[in-house]
Amino acid sequence: MLSGNLTITQAHKGLITKEFSAEELAEIYFKNISDKDGQINAFISLTKEAALESAKLVDKKIASGEDIDLLAGIPVAIKDNIMINGIKTTAASKMLENYISSYDAHVISNLKEKNAVFLGKTNMDEFAMGGSTENSSFRITRNPHDISCVPGGSSGGSAAAVADNMCVYALGSDTGGSIRQPASFCGVVGLKPTYGSISRSGLLAMASSLDQIGPIAKTVEDAETIFKAIANKDALDATNIDYKTINRKSARSGRDLIIGIPTEYFISGIDKQVDEKIKKTIQELEKLGYTTKEVSLPHTEYTLATYYIIVTAEISANLARYDGVRYGYSYRLGDDNRQLDFINIYRQSRERGFGHEVKRRIMLGTYVLSGGYYDAYYLKAQKVRTLIKQDFDNAFQEVDCLIAPTSPTPAFKLGEKVDDPLTMYLADIFTVAVNLAGLPAISVPCGYAKGSNGSNLPVGLQIIGKPFREDILFQIGSECEMIFNS
Repeated sequence: MLSGNLTITQAHKGLITKEFSAEELAEIYFKNISDKDGQINAFISLTKEAALESAKLVDKKIASGEDIDLLAGIPVAIKDNIMINGIKTTAASKMLENYISSYDAHVISNLKEKNAVFLGKTNMDEFAMGGSTENSSFRITRNPHDISCVPGGSSGGSAAAVADNMCVYALGSDTGGSIRQPASFCGVVGLKPTYGSISRSGLLAMASSLDQIGPIAKTVEDAETIFKAIANKDALDATNIDYKTINRKSARSGRDLIIGIPTEYFISGIDKQVDEKIKKTIQELEKLGYTTKEVSLPHTEYTLATYYIIVTAEISANLARYDGVRYGYSYRLGDDNRQLDFINIYRQSRERGFGHEVKRRIMLGTYVLSGGYYDAYYLKAQKVRTLIKQDFDNAFQEVDCLIAPTSPTPAFKLGEKVDDPLTMYLADIFTVAVNLAGLPAISVPCGYAKGSNGSNLPVGLQIIGKPFREDILFQIGSECEMIFNS
């Protein structure tokens, strides 16, 4: 019986051999959602009627003998900060609880051209601000491997949906690890592409110099398939480049590639089981013929501080548009039921429409951009950002990619860090530098750690690459996947 535990390749083969229809495939995943999501809370909304119509169209193409794309008829879930025309896009915030998108994000247009089947929108930390998907205004998502644990964030709904067979693959966004960390916690593959390789048009902005859309999938092969489908030039995003025109020739290839091991990423404080799983995989790569070399990223200790200055500054600017006037939640009546003036509409709408973490980051960002503090914080952080990028540039003179933990720990307990923002931010220590430098990185499962109640919690290994060298990430990632599955 069709279970829904399929990769893109397997699902495509089943469709073209008529083992099952696209409509049957979609129905299976909606049944999985119905059976499982009451406990996991991966989805904010479902689009069943539109999904089944899309599936029927693919079935007609197959019946008429047309060739179909690899992604045609394949059920996908979309993080709820990526716009689909005519569908609610809430960013898991009361501010946008009833906002209906008026156009498709560029990545959605790409997938529609390939006749993808959109199941619905997934839960997330509000406006992508968080590392546990506990900051959603609507529900708390749980980890399918242990429902007492978080799935990671902010793309926790997408990662949980893929891990629990509620979709074949999903899209998320990554500003400081928001694809890679939940992929690590949920035991799936998550790719943060090079900044500019995927259009951000139609992605609700959090921090524009850091945000990047990317895939969450069951295999590295699937992640590569999705990446190639959405890495298309878009005139609406000035930072987007034509990925297909990039020259990616290099001196080394195959197993002649040199893998760098950044010493600053293997430090005291990492969970012992995580450290062991990563190092064991590195040893197995060496047995396959890869050369490894220790490298240094000396400004690593400044990455978290630098990131949280820059990201909050950009958040305060990007979220100024939610003013209670143009669109989104608007509070217009005072205690005496009289119409408020503009300033009080603005104040009350933002006070009631935004959650605690969003307001915290807006206030921090406003502070670092304010008179007297701009030079001391924001300008200095931008200078350190340049040094962090130079560290990677120097390392890549010697090696072709880097391997490190995705997260210093496996998934932590629900509620464990939600009241301690600094501890929560420390969970991003190995991911934020990639966004500051605009690099590609992929998280691949490499083993399991024992949770406090005896559950098996996934461990993710992060591979960091040179700009626009996702091909190297896919190669090394596939090798790590093979080691994990052997």
